Amino acid sequence: MLDIEDFKKSIGNKSRLLGIDPGKKRIGLAISDEDKLVSTPLKTILKKKFFDLIKEIKEIIEENNIKGIVVGNPLNMDGSKGSSSQSSNDFARNLSNNISIPVTMWDERLSSEGAFKLSANTGVNTSKKIEKLDQNAASFILQGALDYLKR
Repeated sequence: MLDIEDFKKSIGNKSRLLGIDPGKKRIGLAISDEDKLVSTPLKTILKKKFFDLIKEIKEIIEENNIKGIVVGNPLNMDGSKGSSSQSSNDFARNLSNNISIPVTMWDERLSSEGAFKLSANTGVNTSKKIEKLDQNAASFILQGALDYLKR
């Protein structure tokens, strides 16, 4: 696993990134364009055996020519690490040990709330918003990292 600066050096200029919002029951996925300007929600998958999850992520990496992964890190509002942050760090570390592309963590405080508020302006009903919340949160996380990487 890399810090964001080392991650930036290792992904190259033209490369697509995968954003992951690891939750207790569902995992949201988002993908960037190769210029790393825009994040788009991809899909939400139900948490399952880690081996099956790795297989599915590897397929997405292959199909979309992904060069790096950004995993959301749910820090507490004061910036400290709680049990959710530890769980995300463990997920990212295990992911990093099972794939060959760079993985980094990105602060995801308020990503679910931000994703829900963004979807509030789309005219979509609440049940549909909740259904897509995880992939929208992944997109929110990835967009934050993309904006940072472009600075």
